[in-house]
Amino acid sequence: MSSLTIHFMGDKQCRDSEAEKLMARSSRAALKKVAPHWRCSVDVTLTDDQNIAQINGEYRDKPTPTDILSFPLLDMVNGVYEGDIRQEEDPDTGRIPLGDMILSVERARAQAVEFGHSFDRECAYLTVHSMLHLLGYDHERGEEDRRLMRALEEEIMQELGLLRETGENT
Repeated sequence: MSSLTIHFMGDKQCRDSEAEKLMARSSRAALKKVAPHWRCSVDVTLTDDQNIAQINGEYRDKPTPTDILSFPLLDMVNGVYEGDIRQEEDPDTGRIPLGDMILSVERARAQAVEFGHSFDRECAYLTVHSMLHLLGYDHERGEEDRRLMRALEEEIMQELGLLRETGENT
């Protein structure tokens, strides 16, 4: 059975306990879907548009706000790790560190309004999307990988009971 430890960080004004609970549930659902027997950890930073734009500029040379950034620690392709994954375990925790996700709460709230769904659904979707990136999925690698990642996102969101509403854009 998979298990996931999540470390939430960020500015006090960006922290939202309800969003964090949903993000934890969403992260665990994604891990269970892709790597059901792994024991992992993830660091999640909740921030605003200004800070995520700075990070986006520094690491991706795109100094504009974005909804979520994913920084995987493992070299994986579509949920597959070549080699012995146990070698990646942190000796102090016995968990495999997957990486970091940085979410702009400000951007997630705006997108929820723009796409006509709840802030909770937007946070859950962005979290699932980011977890899949941390597990080696990449929609920018090609059309087949984009379809695979999108199908997994839909399956996980359905399992979470967070389906798209009719007429929704995302």
